[in-house]
Amino acid sequence: MRPLVLAAAALLAGAVAAQQPAQPPQPLSTVAERVYDHSRPRIVQIRTLLQAENRQTSIGSGFLVTADGLAITNYHVVSRFALDPRTYRLEYLAPDGAKGPLQLLALDVAHDLAVVRLDRAGLPHFEFDARALAGTLPKGERIYAMGNPLDLGFTIVEGTYNGLVDKSYDERIHFSGSINPGMSGGPVAAADGRVVGVNVAKRLDGEQVGFLVPALYAAQLLERARKGPPLAIDKAREEVGRQLGTWQGAFHDALRAGGFRSASIGPYRGLESAVPWVTCWASTNADALPVPRTSVNTTRCTTATGIFVSDRILTGRVDFSQSYYRAVDLNAFQFAKELSQRSGAAGFDPRAGRRLTAQECRDDFVSARDASPALRTTWCMRAYREFEGLYDVTLIALTQDRDREALLATLTMQGVSHANAVALGRRFLEAIEWRQ
Repeated sequence: MRPLVLAAAALLAGAVAAQQPAQPPQPLSTVAERVYDHSRPRIVQIRTLLQAENRQTSIGSGFLVTADGLAITNYHVVSRFALDPRTYRLEYLAPDGAKGPLQLLALDVAHDLAVVRLDRAGLPHFEFDARALAGTLPKGERIYAMGNPLDLGFTIVEGTYNGLVDKSYDERIHFSGSINPGMSGGPVAAADGRVVGVNVAKRLDGEQVGFLVPALYAAQLLERARKGPPLAIDKAREEVGRQLGTWQGAFHDALRAGGFRSASIGPYRGLESAVPWVTCWASTNADALPVPRTSVNTTRCTTATGIFVSDRILTGRVDFSQSYYRAVDLNAFQFAKELSQRSGAAGFDPRAGRRLTAQECRDDFVSARDASPALRTTWCMRAYREFEGLYDVTLIALTQDRDREALLATLTMQGVSHANAVALGRRFLEAIEWRQ
């Protein structure tokens, strides 16, 4: 009888619904329509073309901010041209179909911004939102991201302003909305059409988790470009290196100023950063099948920073990793062999290619002290070919005091000066001690 009862209920529900007046369909966001109509003539697509073939190799977006043709975009949109102007050139495409060359005027690598000039004047342009510049835009306000995703045409995406990301050294706005490839460098506007941020990135492991560069940094770079002199394109690579060096110096100063703490793992203690923009996670193989012959508990802390340099280099990150190994059914010789395999020379991202030198490593031993075990250490380093004085460095330390348990500690630093790498590495090693 139950199917009959359900059918009768469905018929009754249908009869009641038929008696109720039909609800009009919800209209599309009239605010989004208004913002898009206002913004469309102010947005451009920015193309990087291979000079030899006169074909595009990458695309992004930009937006006009002055009547004489100055526009804002992301540094990563124009990075190929900035680093290799003999191979590439820049071109814009306006919504009305107009095309033309672009001049690169100024860069802000740390905030992933650039200012370019179009070969046109008397154009409509955006204004910056005063609340965004003052940092008073309310969380939860509806904002509108624009650009040319995947070369499909100029579009608008409605989303939510969620303030600055909490755990981030470089300021980024958390935007709940879709940002897709090709929209990088496009404007994000409030309901009145004034710019609150610049599209820059999204999380690949989440849904509609996007990030914007705050409008304040775009306004500051625009002011710098206006005052001049314009960037000499044959000096652009040198300017990128100078900015990377300045950024890493300030970053490591902030890391030291924020302090460090001692963290326990097994019978040992190791170094962790106390700054709020370092996030730590733990993992174990305790529930693995088949039952592992070595028990491993790991904590990893990362700054989650990332400075885009080129298609092959993302730099500016520091990772602290501590793994406690304990033999379950391995003898001392087998355990030592496994540790040797796990603590081998660090592997770097092979995509860096010609922009970094080959990896060089050096092994050493650190004698035991009053509260510290003896350590076998390995320093590995690669130099940035185009940016003198910057390196990717990995330091690995393995305790040597026990035959069936050990601490494997790893410190990874990207885009760091030799002095800052040595200073942080020394502190990292000195913090490894026995747990009291």
